[in-house]
Amino acid sequence: MVVKKSNPQILIFTTNIISDPGVCSAGLMHLSYPAQTTIIRVPCSSMIRPEWIVLALESGFDGVFVAADGTDCPYLTDCTDRTAKRVREAQELLSNRGIEPERVKMAAICSVCGEAFTRLISDFYSRLIELGPIKVRIHEK
Repeated sequence: MVVKKSNPQILIFTTNIISDPGVCSAGLMHLSYPAQTTIIRVPCSSMIRPEWIVLALESGFDGVFVAADGTDCPYLTDCTDRTAKRVREAQELLSNRGIEPERVKMAAICSVCGEAFTRLISDFYSRLIELGPIKVRIHEK
């Protein structure tokens, strides 16, 4: 019998100018989303390193949500592509470690996307419940 963790912990990377205000707008509108979240703000989503995502999942988080700037990034015109590349690299590293790559989700969150954020994070939370705790495969020698 598999015991599923009832309250997955999610690390959320947001960006100072674009996605963090969108996440904050969810609170200002009194929208509900899972409380088991921790937010780290960064200047630009493309600066998130794949190793940070892996470390988060290996350190006890059940999922990592990257709230990207998308095309609104004030720093880079190719921010979305760079961020997506970092997420793919993290998913590959996770897969190589026996951790489900779908524990990482990326979505563009604009400064007024509170409703979209709550829907996305709630859906992600539900998926993490379905996945259950992280089960790392032990490689035989």
